Amino acid sequence: MSLVKFKNNGFPWLDSDIFFDNDFFSSSRNLPAMNVKDHSKSIEIEMAVPGFSKKEMHVSLENGILHVSAEKNKEEKIEDEDFTRKEFEYSSFDRKLQIPPTVDQNKEVIASYKDGILKLKLTKKNSAIENPKKVIKIA
Repeated sequence: MSLVKFKNNGFPWLDSDIFFDNDFFSSSRNLPAMNVKDHSKSIEIEMAVPGFSKKEMHVSLENGILHVSAEKNKEEKIEDEDFTRKEFEYSSFDRKLQIPPTVDQNKEVIASYKDGILKLKLTKKNSAIENPKKVIKIA
């Protein structure tokens, strides 16, 4: 048997300038799945939150923290339904994300919800937007 050294540099995703999930080390993992798209002028976040209505969700941005939460009102048990197995359970979630300093917190956050997907669009600061590459001819 040969031994191979494992090089552990910590958590590679913590080096990212995009997002740090404050709830990562939480014992409660009742968090929605998330996709983050880093565009040149904005950052787009998609969260899978099926089973909730728009009225049950709360989204806020304050001091560099994006806070997304939802709480489902407990439904009364319907006597007519006879489940063999019931796995649909959407009670609540609470997720906080530290946004990068490139996001302009004074701009409006565009939010939409369709087919169980919550989409948030955060605008970047003008100083964070990369200028296109300029080719310089040598005389």
